[in-house]
Amino acid sequence: MNNKKNPLYPVFLKLHNLRLLIVGAGEVGYEKLFFILKSSPDANITVVAPWVSPELEELLSEGNYKVNIVKKEFDVADIEGHDLIVAATNIRELNHEVQRAAKAAGKLINVADTPHLCDFYLGSIVTRGPLKVAISTNGQSPTFAKRFRQVLEATLPEDVGDLLDNLKEIRDQLTGDFNAKVKALNDVTASLLTEKKEN
Repeated sequence: MNNKKNPLYPVFLKLHNLRLLIVGAGEVGYEKLFFILKSSPDANITVVAPWVSPELEELLSEGNYKVNIVKKEFDVADIEGHDLIVAATNIRELNHEVQRAAKAAGKLINVADTPHLCDFYLGSIVTRGPLKVAISTNGQSPTFAKRFRQVLEATLPEDVGDLLDNLKEIRDQLTGDFNAKVKALNDVTASLLTEKKEN
């Protein structure tokens, strides 16, 4: 039996308040950019690459994104002014160069398909209105994370945002101390689990 634990601590970043650098604009860069923009369409992103794939150009033409494309070879100076770095090329040596530059500058980095060089992973994400669920396998199987995302997307109702709006309204009307509010909300939401079991 495998008892390995996942030591990662999930966080939800406000990418519109941060500066993200993606190095690479081919197939790998496109995939990273696509899922980042799907979840955070207001993200501030700079993409550095000597060549940009038609798929990536088409993606950017479909929305009003804050993405700056710089068509040139990567230089260590490109790291400056960015908070998060993603090395997303299919050239192993270049990805390693980007990783070393990022670490030297004290930046957090994700290196495509190289978990041991990553400070963070870009997990699979399910969004339903204000509800956002991130899935991680600690870099062991992105394919499983993708499939599990598809299961959740098929299972979670589209109108979960209405439920959350109603729960916020109830929370805003509650009085008493913190413990009393937690108990009241637990009582209200307990029926969600009961209904699921009965179905």
